[in-house]
Amino acid sequence: MAHESLSNDDWRTIVARLGGAARLEATAREHKAFLRPREIRSAVDLLRMILAYCLGKKGLRSTAAWATAIGLVDISNVALLYRLRQCGPWLGVLIADVLASRAPAVAKGRLIRIIDGTTIPKAGGAGAHNKLWRVHSAFDLPAERFGVFELTDESEGETLDRLAVVKGEIRIADRAYMQPERMAAVLAQGADLIIRAGWKSVRWLDVDGAALDLIAVLGKADDVGRVDRRIGIAPKSGGPLHLRLVAIKKPVEAAAVARAKATREAQRGGHKLTPATLIAAEWVILVTSLEAAEFSADDVLALYRLRWRIELAFKRLKSIVGLTGPPGTDERSAKPFVLAHLLMILLLEPLADGIEASPRSDQRAA
Repeated sequence: MAHESLSNDDWRTIVARLGGAARLEATAREHKAFLRPREIRSAVDLLRMILAYCLGKKGLRSTAAWATAIGLVDISNVALLYRLRQCGPWLGVLIADVLASRAPAVAKGRLIRIIDGTTIPKAGGAGAHNKLWRVHSAFDLPAERFGVFELTDESEGETLDRLAVVKGEIRIADRAYMQPERMAAVLAQGADLIIRAGWKSVRWLDVDGAALDLIAVLGKADDVGRVDRRIGIAPKSGGPLHLRLVAIKKPVEAAAVARAKATREAQRGGHKLTPATLIAAEWVILVTSLEAAEFSADDVLALYRLRWRIELAFKRLKSIVGLTGPPGTDERSAKPFVLAHLLMILLLEPLADGIEASPRSDQRAA
């Protein structure tokens, strides 16, 4: 995003969407981003300059020169960096304001929340274990918008219950979130779940609490091509989670691709490929707390298939506003840099083209 895009009439619209100049002034003072007018006359001018630097392709010196040239503020690159380092808490509040202003109502239907994360490399990292910024997020449907952002470093992993639960929501997540203790916490707060599972990712139980051989269950259902039954999952502590297993056999072509992928992964990892892994590769395995009386197996699969939308949303985040790793290693400036991009995608989402229609219902998840 070029500097010039922040110098036209659209800037007034951005300020209005953030609550107006008075609101920006109050929140900036409250969070010590802007305490008194000196070289920078207002919180509005401060935000404009910070976004110009974070979203532009030029460095601190060029941004400071741009601000002077358009009469915004006469400031040095050192002073601009200092201002940026003070803006992290303020930008976080502005993001929360935008998210709260469009929170979808749950009363006329279930809120769908797709949970996932994306990473941004920290400056100076090298090799397979780079230092990262991690953006934890929830994508809300039917609003088709990000509903929550949380920014951490690589020391904090992706957990299903990290983001606050909205009572009545259906929380959808991929294999990485198959975390029995975290699932229990989300269920206890009044949400439902649909989570994809690997066949070895948890301890499977039958309805009586005895160990369940999932591969045997899939083998018996091979001709039918689907499983829909009550099961249990054993957490490390506490009683079992009483859930529902919904498994759908993939089409022939998709199953062949999945078996080939499992074979390649085994070869790369240097371990022996088991027959059970090949059998499981042919199935989409889901666990859910949704009752069969309300949601059929086809309904559950269709809901899970919506998960692809957050992948598109992340691509849009990185392509429209150019989210990349911050240029410096100092957390005081790197974190506001990332937050500025998250704020801008929230402001631009209503203006962006609508997301494509979801995959056809006859295309089974891979």
